[in-house]
Amino acid sequence: MIEVNRKGEVWVFAEQEAGHLSDVPLELLSKGRELADQLGVPLAAVLVGNKVRPLCATLAQHGADLVYLAEDGVLSHYQTASYTRVVCDLITAYKPQICLFGATAIGRDLAPTVASAMKCGLTADCTDLQIGDHTDAQTKEHISKLLLQIRPAFGGNIIATIVNPHRWPQMATVREGVMRMTVAEAGRTGKTIKFPVNLAGVDLPTEVLESQRRAKKVNLKGARIIVAGGAGVGSRDQFRLIWDLANILGGAVGGSRAAVDLGYVDHDHQVGQTGTTVRPALYICCGVSGAVQHRAGMQESAKILAINIDKDAPIFGVAHYGIVGDLNEVIPRMIKTIRSGASLSDAVTGASKA
Repeated sequence: MIEVNRKGEVWVFAEQEAGHLSDVPLELLSKGRELADQLGVPLAAVLVGNKVRPLCATLAQHGADLVYLAEDGVLSHYQTASYTRVVCDLITAYKPQICLFGATAIGRDLAPTVASAMKCGLTADCTDLQIGDHTDAQTKEHISKLLLQIRPAFGGNIIATIVNPHRWPQMATVREGVMRMTVAEAGRTGKTIKFPVNLAGVDLPTEVLESQRRAKKVNLKGARIIVAGGAGVGSRDQFRLIWDLANILGGAVGGSRAAVDLGYVDHDHQVGQTGTTVRPALYICCGVSGAVQHRAGMQESAKILAINIDKDAPIFGVAHYGIVGDLNEVIPRMIKTIRSGASLSDAVTGASKA
């Protein structure tokens, strides 16, 4: 554990693979910029890898004042032990007050390992981060300008606000898509600080011979229209209706976790707390009950149309428009109406009256 440093920087771990940044660190830099400005401290990105210096410019354009660059051939591929040593050495040397990681496969492995080594707290899968005050219920001690780490708890039944008042750095992981990515500011520059890598005594039990990556089948974050199906669709064969409606609208196909678990659609299409967070212009959900975990990933959509046979389904609580009916009857009517040249609004009106 390092001492509490209230002048410490806000850090974002700039996750990259094969020299390519994922969206998560760029999204976190947007939120990090906001937090750092509130605290009156610099925002820094931590870039670990091999031959990744060209990425420093991108990080600066997305808001980083500083980039801590740690390069070494051993760091070409992510391994827990080597990356943990580098990040812990950086934290010990520069004493940040906040460290943010993406809740990716790498972030979910690295962040808790670093937190354990530094003997500080970690809040996983945050949906919001704010700066605020805290008063200890027992000691009545009032502490200002803490990181408020906000996330669903107890199966999404409550929203918990978690603080680390005494053991720093304050650490959190955030899922992809939860924070809005700002547009890169062309010409913005930052300072790059080359950090010496010391991996003496680090045992790497795995040798990476080859790395293969599979591109996602669908870009849900970039889709303007998403048609999503839930467990109420009934089967993988019936899920063809979701594909048909999405295709005629020029949209992407999404699914709830229940639909994915039942094998109706692949995990790449999952929307929600354990899938992708989306904000399309139109989100049509069919046979989705509206569990809080799913709503957390789509409730910021500009317009939401829900189709469900259960008039009391929670999804109607966040929908702008709702059709109570059997999706097996409603969707074919909508498709037929759209194919006849009618607008989507006319199709919805016709399906709801049928």
